[in-house]
Amino acid sequence: MAASFHLVAGKTTDSVTHGFLPAAAALAVERDLEPVLLTDRPAEHVALFGGRVVACDVTDYRAIVAAIAAGPGEPAAVFSNSDFLQAPTALAAAYFGLPGKDWRAATRTKNKALARRHLAGLDPVFAADAWAVPDGAPWPLVLKPREGVASEDVFLVRDAAELAARREQVRARRPDPLIAEEYLEGDLHTLETLGDGDRLHVLGSFRTRVSPPPHFIEERLEWAPPPPETDQVLAQLAELGVGFGACHTEFVVHAGRARIIEVNYRLIGDHCDFLLADLLEIPLFERVLRVHLGEPLPPPPPRTGRYAVADTVRAGRGGTLTAAPEVTETVDGRVRLAYRPQRAIGDSFALTHTNRDYLGTIRAIGPSRDEVESAVARFRAAHIWTVA
Repeated sequence: MAASFHLVAGKTTDSVTHGFLPAAAALAVERDLEPVLLTDRPAEHVALFGGRVVACDVTDYRAIVAAIAAGPGEPAAVFSNSDFLQAPTALAAAYFGLPGKDWRAATRTKNKALARRHLAGLDPVFAADAWAVPDGAPWPLVLKPREGVASEDVFLVRDAAELAARREQVRARRPDPLIAEEYLEGDLHTLETLGDGDRLHVLGSFRTRVSPPPHFIEERLEWAPPPPETDQVLAQLAELGVGFGACHTEFVVHAGRARIIEVNYRLIGDHCDFLLADLLEIPLFERVLRVHLGEPLPPPPPRTGRYAVADTVRAGRGGTLTAAPEVTETVDGRVRLAYRPQRAIGDSFALTHTNRDYLGTIRAIGPSRDEVESAVARFRAAHIWTVA
């Protein structure tokens, strides 16, 4: 009986549906494995995945362990690309003695208060419970959910009165714990890494443009060489215990100092994972899965001299999407351009001032910045996005 490769997922995402599941299917043929999807939303995944889907409370490592143990065959790997499911997945992998992330590192990277406390020796950053900000706090502060994602309910607050107003605004929508952190000035970058437990490869870096305060919406990411301060980031990741599998880290650089904003212990999202795979010309999703099967990393891909951008199309208002382009892959001169929607025509939504306002992402790769930017501009001019 074939061994099983378990992918743990919550809601459907393009990264899982169009990235990791096809990669798992390819590995299944090569290594005689059966890919199995464990999820608490089986109906969503059954429509998109032709393999075995098992209903499971994926937020509880005990339920993941029980579901795997009840299946046929021996487990060969347990993997998740979800921010929220890294710790329970790591615990399940540890139970079966399989390669995986340290559950403590997965826990502390997800919990921003724990991460700040753990990094205090290397990079002290003021952070406090949002309801217990002391006198003399270094205003302005950034209010954020302790375990949030996608810039949701993240605000710059300039004084105690603004903090109180935003705090109540967020609490009316969600009961999650909130923290208030020191605002870190500087140019925003990402660091994309992949490790097998022995080696950690820097795959590359993006420069990130965000919207003006008080919100922090990622508007576009441009491929760029990792900044000279990257070693500081790597030291902080080592302190957090990050070193296995994919990791997407956001940090700022100011006056020669690199300071981490947050660590997402999974592959970069919002279609930048597909951009990264195309740009580096490697089977990225498959390579991530292979380390969870215990394979050592091959040599890192060579540095590319090409220019690339992920340019998001955002809704300017809430409503119903009535017009937008479909999935597109095309060549414009020497530029490879792709567009993937993140909202379907007919979707109704409220404006959130977060990454959830994306209607789609334009990905473009070419030999020069001018050629890529011109191709992106032509694509935008040739298409219409209408929210009614």
